[in-house]
Amino acid sequence: MNPIDLIAGARPNFMKIAPIVRAMQRQDVPFRIVHTGQHYDRDMNEVFFEELGIPQPDLFMGAGGGSHAEQTARIMTAYEKCVAENRPSMTLVVGDVNSTLACAIVAKKAHLPVAHVEAGLRSGDLTMPEEINRLVTDSISDLFFATEPSGVDHLLREGKARESVHYVGHVMVDNLLYQVEKLRRADTARLEGADLKARYPRYGAVTMHRPSNVDDPAVFAGIVGALREISEQVPLIFPVHPRTRGNLEKFGLDLGPNVILTKPLSYMAFLNLWRNAAVVLTDSGGLQEETTALGVPCITMRENTERPVTVEEGTNVLAGTDPQAILAEAKRALSAGGKKGRVPNLWDGQAAERIVEILLGYLQGR
Repeated sequence: MNPIDLIAGARPNFMKIAPIVRAMQRQDVPFRIVHTGQHYDRDMNEVFFEELGIPQPDLFMGAGGGSHAEQTARIMTAYEKCVAENRPSMTLVVGDVNSTLACAIVAKKAHLPVAHVEAGLRSGDLTMPEEINRLVTDSISDLFFATEPSGVDHLLREGKARESVHYVGHVMVDNLLYQVEKLRRADTARLEGADLKARYPRYGAVTMHRPSNVDDPAVFAGIVGALREISEQVPLIFPVHPRTRGNLEKFGLDLGPNVILTKPLSYMAFLNLWRNAAVVLTDSGGLQEETTALGVPCITMRENTERPVTVEEGTNVLAGTDPQAILAEAKRALSAGGKKGRVPNLWDGQAAERIVEILLGYLQGR
């Protein structure tokens, strides 16, 4: 059997393919890790891959940068060459970044089967580039691996064959549980941010990078005001995305003395911080899921979410971007201990094993 191509273009993609790589290694399934280079990340080095327990990429295409169209075109051109030179048995894409879309299109035009992990997620917001990537990728994929029941419902409603749609759990949760276990055995005092954790016995954690939040001066100013007021009750540790930091300076926004800004942290370092936070405030997709998996109160500063199971069953509250709503939910979380939720079905650390079993059955049946 030719290798299965595992596509990753940004740091979160590697966290999603890592459990699949480990499962393939255990079952002696040939694979090839393809790094499109969509995002350059100097911290994504040898140590990063060691933390994930996977080898470094087999291929690095260096196709990042530029506009969405330029980046997508470069990735398509580079992956088309890869496929022509060393044809895989299948292309597996994860998530909803430009690499996901680009490589799925190339594989489909090369008559290769395409598997999509995290299939079926929908926010209904076509102003989000990720939503367009999700819709187009799912329109041409052959196998769909859903992380929550809403994903299955969306795919079936869109006409996908029931036998091609599989609810398997969540590889991001697989990786989270793997990393939590590594933290239990590690000297966490040596991690970045550990000094802040030691200094503040009770704190909140913040992430924010969505263009809809940080590029609009009025929206951003409102959220900053809410964070400043929340920080008067509990200090907030905020690893700042470069885009966010740049707009803080550009718009002249002041978070106040109780919001502690840090540089972006590695996955393990930030996990070590937020897993013990009194509350997490975010506009991230993945963090909504990870907080639910570990039972940490989460407030999502967005008007919609493509991960409704975190709200319906988990510890996540969808507050929107209104400053008063964010403030009210934060006060509720800090005074009452946050929303109580449960871990969704099949978020048990075994999603990758299920995926590999289904992939093998599919390829053997072709």
